Amino acid sequence: MGRETAAGPGAEVPGAAVPAWRSLLLRLLALAVAVSVCSITATAWVVVRSTAVAIRQEQGQALSEDARTYDALVGYAADHRSWDGVTATVAALSRSTGHRIVLRDGERTLADSAPLPSTPFVPPRDPTAVIDPLAVDPQLLPAGAREGGVDARVVGPYRLSAAERSRLRTTAQQVVECLREHPQVTARAVVGAGGRPVLETSAAAAAANRCGAAVLNATMPSEQRALDALGALVTDCLARRGFAGVTVLLDGSWKPAGAVSRTSAAPAPDKDVRDCVAGSRVEQLRPYVAPVAQLYVSGPADRTASTFLDLSASNKLRIAWGAALVLLVTVTVTALAGVRLVRPLRRLTAAAQRMEAGDVSARVEVTGRDEIARLSAAFNSMSRRREQLETARKAMVSDVAHELRTPLSNIRGWLEAVEDGIVSADEKVVASVLEEALLLQHLVDDLRDLSAAEAGELRLTKAPLTVADVLSQAAEAHRPDARASGVRVLVAADPRCTVVADPVRLRQAVGNLVSNAVRHTAEGGTVRLSAAVEQADSGLAGPERVRIEVCDTGSGIAPEDLPHVFDRFWRAEKSRSRRSGGSGLGLAIVRQLVEAHGGTVEAHSTVGVGSTFVLRFPRESAAS
Repeated sequence: MGRETAAGPGAEVPGAAVPAWRSLLLRLLALAVAVSVCSITATAWVVVRSTAVAIRQEQGQALSEDARTYDALVGYAADHRSWDGVTATVAALSRSTGHRIVLRDGERTLADSAPLPSTPFVPPRDPTAVIDPLAVDPQLLPAGAREGGVDARVVGPYRLSAAERSRLRTTAQQVVECLREHPQVTARAVVGAGGRPVLETSAAAAAANRCGAAVLNATMPSEQRALDALGALVTDCLARRGFAGVTVLLDGSWKPAGAVSRTSAAPAPDKDVRDCVAGSRVEQLRPYVAPVAQLYVSGPADRTASTFLDLSASNKLRIAWGAALVLLVTVTVTALAGVRLVRPLRRLTAAAQRMEAGDVSARVEVTGRDEIARLSAAFNSMSRRREQLETARKAMVSDVAHELRTPLSNIRGWLEAVEDGIVSADEKVVASVLEEALLLQHLVDDLRDLSAAEAGELRLTKAPLTVADVLSQAAEAHRPDARASGVRVLVAADPRCTVVADPVRLRQAVGNLVSNAVRHTAEGGTVRLSAAVEQADSGLAGPERVRIEVCDTGSGIAPEDLPHVFDRFWRAEKSRSRRSGGSGLGLAIVRQLVEAHGGTVEAHSTVGVGSTFVLRFPRESAAS
């Protein structure tokens, strides 16, 4: 009957074709596509970033020119109540920047630096900027050029009269001359948009006050009238919100109004005061500035300036074809590399299938030094090991059959002789048959113990043992056979040698060694059992071990045979009979029993002198 194999749902049948979606080549191609997309994306990002640097440089220059144009037109609006006469300013700005500048007020064009004949200007959807000196663009004018969104050049009713300007300039000159008398002090007076001189000096505040600088900060009558008007607007604004009024100062700050204590209104929060001051200031200054206008800046050919890179359809198609070409080249190269990578894997698969079919000599060619070459070498090692195990298995089956055949043949022969009446079933015949049955049982027991030990299923019942007692018991058990052979059995054990081990298995291991030694020692020889405590590393610091030795003065073992003494069914003398040579399993069982206890076994021998078998057990592992 053929062997049947049950396969669950989704199980793969060995040798079946690999599904396409699990193919290593397709996965490599998918990986290549992913890597290619990432590389193209990264390359595009680098190119865009590199291009963006150049674009930003040109944008920075254009922004600087736009800011200069914006600043000039905001300054014009701050100093004029209408846009009449702005054409000259727009033309000058156009000549200096090289751009077409158009200023519009709603649907009406106020100024155009390059008008096209019979072609009215069609403005874009969004203007370049909005010109309003009372709400300047923070990105186009620095913070020092505005006060709360109002351009600093907007003066309006705060402009000083001629007499006030003259008096303040004279005072400022006197202060500057006074400060310059101090060593390492610089000072100068800068006249602001409203005609008020502002002192710029490196002197300390105390020195500036001694020179009369405080007079320059005094509020002039024209300014006070404007502040009173602004204060009235702010007070009305706060009153509408239910708060008490404030007095606005020249520097934009404020303080509670003098009549606040006589009103029931609560003091206004800072946020409400700021909002009312800002709104009232714009309301006060609006009549003194030009109306809000839209600014349009475009290139010489009437192309509106843009900060974005506009790609044409042909350029987009060229970029797409370039990206596709890079992707195609990458995928092709990866496919060729994948084919070369898959070829040795296919050879490995074929060899594994031959091995699965029973060919234990299957091998693959090892080429290169990469991971697949290492895999091929590992496969060859595994195949050789499997071939060795298969050979050993066949040899074991043959040896077991040979070892079982001899006692079975003897038993069958005696029984057939009794049945045929050749011999009578007396005590001698029964004893011979019983002896053969005992030998057969001993062989079966040895095979069972060896198989259990090799499979890790040997059960050990450990207990504290004195090694000297175990050696004495083993010696006493084999002394009758030793006396019959004329061999002395001696025991010399250190009483300190104690281990935790299975007493039955330890006596079995020592007994097998004693039996083997007695069997191979000639008449008049000696078998010596000894035990001592030794360090693990040849006398160096380390855990202690118990050393058990079984020495004989027998025939010895040849050097070429010594490595095989612990192999099953191995005999040094192939011509010896089974009866005199044993089953060939005793030493193999010894090795398995010792290793099951965490120990080691080794053999030393000299031909014609004798052999020594050494067992070592770690004391700490045995005691744990």
